[in-house]
Amino acid sequence: MCNDYRLLIDIASIAEDFEGLKIKIGMPEGAPNVPAREDIRMTDMAPIVRRSEAGSGIDELLNRRWSWPGRNGKPVYNFRTEGREFTSSRCLILADGFYEFTDPADSKQKRLDKWLFTMADHDWFCIAGIWRESPMGEAFTMLTMDAGPDIAPYHHRQIIPLARDQWADWLDPGVPAKKVLRWLPQGSLPVTQVYGAPPAQGALL
Repeated sequence: MCNDYRLLIDIASIAEDFEGLKIKIGMPEGAPNVPAREDIRMTDMAPIVRRSEAGSGIDELLNRRWSWPGRNGKPVYNFRTEGREFTSSRCLILADGFYEFTDPADSKQKRLDKWLFTMADHDWFCIAGIWRESPMGEAFTMLTMDAGPDIAPYHHRQIIPLARDQWADWLDPGVPAKKVLRWLPQGSLPVTQVYGAPPAQGALL
């Protein structure tokens, strides 16, 4: 399950893309300080976009913590969608790639194989998430579902990258979750092999 993702695109380019899609975003806490990062891991701060609670019609681009503490103390970095409607606290998690890990193809290799998934039709994308208050402050998690055709060879579940025409719908709690949370067409998420440390253990809800 995804506990490591990437964001190399600068915030100015991201803001321009939202403007092009007629999604108005503000930065009420100032422009997030987001250095290019090959690896964003649970408990790191990272940028999200969420609906403004003030009802201004302008969505908020903020830096927030990835994962909140679960009941067992482990970080909740992924959250199952099955049987849930998500009628509030939706957010978009900004990324240009995410990683999955598999047993090494080479039996002599001690590290897990690391695979990078990107979006075929654009240089960055949004992942469906939710946010909440926590003892650590406001935090977000990635939503998950059974794996689609691009991810299934690597893991039985997946996070949910969204097509660009789904971003505004996910921010709108009036749009049913089941209309937004679905697999992308096969071939949408090209994959390349990289190498890295084994994924840490966290909590899945």
